[in-house]
Amino acid sequence: MKYDAIIGLEIHAELKTKSKMFCSCNNDAQGKEPNSVVCPICLGHPGTLPYPNKEAIEWTILLGLALHCKINELSKFDRKNYFYPDLPKGYQISQYDLPFCYDGYLEVNDGTIKITRIHLEEDTGKNIHPAGKNYSLIDFNRGGTPLIELVTEPVIENAAQAKKFSQRYQQILRYLNISNADMEKGEMRCEANVSVQEHGKWKYEGDCQIKPIGDYKLNPKIEVKNINSFKAVEKAIDYEIKRQIKAIEDGEKLIQETRGWNENKAETVSQRVKETSADYRYFPEPDIPPIKIDGQWIEEIKAKLIELPPAKLKRFQEEYELSPDDAEILVSDKKLADYAEKVISELRAWIDANGDTWERQKKKLAKAVSNWLLSELFKHLNAEGKNICDIKITPENFAEFICLVYQGKVNSSAAQQILEVMYKQGGDPTNIMADLGLEQIDDESELEKTIQEIIAKNPAQVEQYKNGKENVKQFLIGQVMSATKGKANPKKVTELLKKHLAG
Repeated sequence: MKYDAIIGLEIHAELKTKSKMFCSCNNDAQGKEPNSVVCPICLGHPGTLPYPNKEAIEWTILLGLALHCKINELSKFDRKNYFYPDLPKGYQISQYDLPFCYDGYLEVNDGTIKITRIHLEEDTGKNIHPAGKNYSLIDFNRGGTPLIELVTEPVIENAAQAKKFSQRYQQILRYLNISNADMEKGEMRCEANVSVQEHGKWKYEGDCQIKPIGDYKLNPKIEVKNINSFKAVEKAIDYEIKRQIKAIEDGEKLIQETRGWNENKAETVSQRVKETSADYRYFPEPDIPPIKIDGQWIEEIKAKLIELPPAKLKRFQEEYELSPDDAEILVSDKKLADYAEKVISELRAWIDANGDTWERQKKKLAKAVSNWLLSELFKHLNAEGKNICDIKITPENFAEFICLVYQGKVNSSAAQQILEVMYKQGGDPTNIMADLGLEQIDDESELEKTIQEIIAKNPAQVEQYKNGKENVKQFLIGQVMSATKGKANPKKVTELLKKHLAG
């Protein structure tokens, strides 16, 4: 508690609109030849004029509404001037003092992370540095891609919370279907602003303002870039906190700078002295007039909102009585959550049709869906690098499969065999059960006959059990299951075996 970490995030996400931000170029450059998806506008040729992508603006506002932001009734684009090779114009069209969205929040880990702003800009090109060469290459295909930037207040307390915020934000982007937000492809990029202050010597005043108490001198803020995974978000912030604390205690002077995260060395490295807003020489973009956003337009956009991960997570726990961990995994992917709900809906209809009540059975059945889906089915998906979209099992057939298990018509071993066939080729689980001859044996006379044969074949083990070796019973149960090819009802086998051994 000697020091406090003060953390804020800046997260960029590429929008998946059909065309780029300020021109009609194809916005999908994945796998295309370098510099093949460009035009005079996104290459910044003299005399060209940008025209804004309306869908990108609406998606930005949609995201802002999803994150409880206020929407500026009058917004504008600005020129952000800096001279990098990946910006052919010598400036970036961005937003400065009148972003589309401001003053929002997102709840994670029982904490509320305040959002300063969400603004819209154009992405830059991509620099490529061939190994062993003394030159760099530039691919401008990405240049002009609509890019949303979210900026949080410096209220994140630790690296784990920063990681969770980033993950939840990615889920929301995907739920809204406005960005693929794939960090490995650079479609979502995180930057962390980190400073370390002495405990009790500073205060947060809102609007990104950290103020010293008394004559305390604040330590500078360091920005960490090149973070390309959620694991790296946590590792980079943790490293930077420890580095700054060590520097303070060693009497080193910290400077406001931009540092990059080196994944191979697991450390941050200095890149450049951090610029301020004055260095960028912002001024209103003269080629794009201010944009008025009236109440009717906002209501039209708001109508497109859907249930988002925070609300869905809460509902899954309350309505289906799922554990927080199971609900978190199911909600992490919208298609997975939708699939699970369709299965549960089928089960609810089945329960109601069979004279039982959903309220009485929902916890047991929802848990069964979660267990078989997240354990057994995911085992097959993960082995082949697939996701829920790739499976051949319909929600109706998966619900019927759960019913077979619930009714005790198949035991766990047989159920796994049925599910494996369903995964490979789809199909009705009842028919598969019949084709494989896996219907569970419940007939007591048939089971007793098999148990008597096993007891007769294993006199030594029977004698050991009678002499107090209880674990021998599991061996005998295994012999019965093997003799019935796994089809015996294990509960009845246990009861009958115990009765015969006692006799």
